[in-house]
Amino acid sequence: MARIRQSDVDEVKARTNIADIVGERVALKSAGVGSLKGLCPFHDERSPSFNVRPQAGYYHCFGCGESGDVYSFLRAMDHLSFTEAVERLAARIGYQLHYEDGGSAPETGGRTRLYQANTAAAEYFRAQLATAEADAGRRFLGERGFDAGAAAHFGVGYAPKGWNNMRDALRAQGFTDEELATAGLVSQGQRGVYDRFRGRVVWPIRDLTGQTIGFGARKLYEDDQGPKYLNTPETPIYKKAQVLYGLDLAKKDVSRSHRVVVVEGYTDVMACHLAGVTTAIATCGTAFGSDHITVLRRVMGDDSASGEVIFTFDPDAAGQKAALRAFSEEKRFAAQTYVAVAPDGLDPCDLRLNRGDGAVRALMDAKAPMFEFVIDQKLAGFDLGSVEGRVGALRAAAPIVAEIRDSSLRPGYTRVLARKLGMDLGEVTPAVERAARGARGPRESEPPRGEVAEGTAPALRVSVASLPRTASVTLERDALMGVLQYGHVIDADEVDAALQIPMQHPALDAVRQAVVAQPDRSRVGWSTAAVDATREPYRGLAAELLTASFPALTEAEATTSARALCRRLRLRAMDREKAELLGAVQRVPADSEEGRAVRVALRDLDQRRGALAQLI
Repeated sequence: MARIRQSDVDEVKARTNIADIVGERVALKSAGVGSLKGLCPFHDERSPSFNVRPQAGYYHCFGCGESGDVYSFLRAMDHLSFTEAVERLAARIGYQLHYEDGGSAPETGGRTRLYQANTAAAEYFRAQLATAEADAGRRFLGERGFDAGAAAHFGVGYAPKGWNNMRDALRAQGFTDEELATAGLVSQGQRGVYDRFRGRVVWPIRDLTGQTIGFGARKLYEDDQGPKYLNTPETPIYKKAQVLYGLDLAKKDVSRSHRVVVVEGYTDVMACHLAGVTTAIATCGTAFGSDHITVLRRVMGDDSASGEVIFTFDPDAAGQKAALRAFSEEKRFAAQTYVAVAPDGLDPCDLRLNRGDGAVRALMDAKAPMFEFVIDQKLAGFDLGSVEGRVGALRAAAPIVAEIRDSSLRPGYTRVLARKLGMDLGEVTPAVERAARGARGPRESEPPRGEVAEGTAPALRVSVASLPRTASVTLERDALMGVLQYGHVIDADEVDAALQIPMQHPALDAVRQAVVAQPDRSRVGWSTAAVDATREPYRGLAAELLTASFPALTEAEATTSARALCRRLRLRAMDREKAELLGAVQRVPADSEEGRAVRVALRDLDQRRGALAQLI
């Protein structure tokens, strides 16, 4: 495959704001001047330690150590080759790439082709919704309160009844049967390849960036022997345990409001959004699980208890079972969780159809805490009119109250449980406390904090946090941080003069050497090149220095501070030089030629130091 010209690679990266790319998957908040922070997409965490520095085009996680530029981020998130990552960003900004052999862009393979095939299929299905055959599909949508505008907003389409309609249309666009099969768009039967979706209303399922990765389809005809809902099978780009329908449309409001509504189906998502509940999402043919929570938490910025997650469930047995499954994962949220059950068991789609948009909004306002809902579910299986029933119910429900993270809420729910059981608070409180003590042990899957799992060795890792907290090291650390982040706007002579002086801490001196080796600090990307050039095991430290929050309120203040830190490094070196000269004065005769030279050097040094000190 022809290589993309390096100048184009650099230009695309320079024109792309890494915060826009990362922000499509992670809710980012300001973390000081020029720095953003969010929950790391590379590992599960409760407190945000993932830093993005847009000006440098770089990210680094202070928790797991992952770091890189916009290309490495896309490659890790979407499993792309380097070429595919460059081509995707170039297409995003409308930049024409050039290849070393002078030819046009080569046809890319792998995952890129799967995205392209799904996009083409989505366009095909949308166009088919306007055909005469799709009358049943339009009628299905209309009966549920969705007009053509709603269908267009959500990209809803129609898959014709024939066996090869979509396949033929996409083959005409250059896609092979192998590509269509890998994308989950066609199936293999005894008589050959045929369309997976036929005679159905089709919803495109998109990832966080808005790219179509699969489909959900609802049958319309009685002679359709397939399931009521049929989804894309697992593919290299479609993992149902990680996909949430509607999140591409909801993510901005979810991130802004720190609130998400989890409903059960595609039409429920549509109804909620059209009713003004624009944070609604749904799973795609699978139970709500831990991977879904991980995705949601990153979009919500779920690092505090101020957020809300509202689940809507049918009041029937299946809905109650779904609620208990969701509750089993509830502790993974920092946000407060709630349950909203519509009157008469109506789902949001039917509720909107029968009672209007206001009823859907009111349903979310009438939410009940998840804990209270689950307590009621537990108590429902016991005869509270008997002593034995109440004792059994207490044993079943006490662990639920004990699991409440917020210690200020736990006493209130203990009283709620006592009231529901008809028991004295003095009987219920000890049961909750015993359950809480039993739940405090370390998780079986991980060693206690500060310990290393058996059979593993602690990794050698130098970080900002591991540096000695001395005045000398702090000066060196802050000066390097300032140079890496603002060296391109500080006078080059100032930086050069400071960084020619070796640093006392070996890890920081390794970073200094990599910075000094950069030929042009005015070049875009010079600081990331310095990080990449830092020798191990100090590269992670360099990445932290580049992305850490610099102690300043404005860019101008940060630049001034970075310049002052460089000057302080030079002053420190002058102080060491002066100490050496003063020692020499004691060792040589004052009236000797050497003595006179030492005194001249001292006088000159004092003058230079005084002039530099006045600049700080």
